[in-house]
Amino acid sequence: MKKYFEQLRPMERRLAVGVMVVVILVVNYAEIWPHFSDWGNAENKTRQAQQTLRQYQDAIAQIPNYQRQLKKFESQGSTVAPENQAVDMMRTVSEQSAATGTAIVSAARSMTHTNSVFFVEQVQTINVVATDDQLVNFLYDLGNDPAMIRVRDLELQPDGPRQKLNASVQLVASYQKNAGKNLKNATASAQ
Repeated sequence: MKKYFEQLRPMERRLAVGVMVVVILVVNYAEIWPHFSDWGNAENKTRQAQQTLRQYQDAIAQIPNYQRQLKKFESQGSTVAPENQAVDMMRTVSEQSAATGTAIVSAARSMTHTNSVFFVEQVQTINVVATDDQLVNFLYDLGNDPAMIRVRDLELQPDGPRQKLNASVQLVASYQKNAGKNLKNATASAQ
């Protein structure tokens, strides 16, 4: 290469050096300069991964605390045996009905839904006849029950003489599942 370069005239040497500089600049521009930010990106990704790892480790360290709280909450609620849940719900509804003066005309068969790890839902549809005050008090008092009875669907119509309301009410009560199974399920899902 040196012999070839010495054979060139000064103007040709300048041109050859200029062409080499341009080729080196083009190669740098196309292949090297786009990768200047790669090191910074890699450091950012590493930093984010370490932060995520710390968050996961902190959450894992909290598992004993969560299990302690779960046991505390499970022991606070009143548990009703699964075979008695529908009866307990209807007993509560009947008691509130008698206390507020609301007349239960009919009640459909209750259904059980289990869509949660911790709760079983009992769904009961009833038809009642009451004045507006009685109906409001009845539904309000049902909401204060430990079974968390709430209204999912409510249809109102006036009765024949238009003195009272005919209501079709779909009630939902949430009952705690078996405490021992809940703790095992929660521990298994956390791991």
